[in-house]
Amino acid sequence: MAQLIAIFATVFLAELGDKTQLATVLFAADRKAAPLLVFLVASAALVASTALAVALGTAAERFVQGIPLKLIAGAGFVIIGFWTIWGHFTDG
Repeated sequence: MAQLIAIFATVFLAELGDKTQLATVLFAADRKAAPLLVFLVASAALVASTALAVALGTAAERFVQGIPLKLIAGAGFVIIGFWTIWGHFTDG
């Protein structure tokens, strides 16, 4: 049970204020879109992206045994961070 709570809390906190949530807020603020429909479609998109992440993580575990996946994930976040900063200074 503790593992489930940790997974929920981590994903929930990671999603707060990210681009996905901001896009959902904008869709929900549009008077043309029904709030329930925005909720259902955004939820389906998150379920689909999570399913893809689980499938990729499961496949990656088989090929990167011996390398901690947390290390790979952390390096990925650092690379994305540098890429975002680089884009800020090079794209104006």
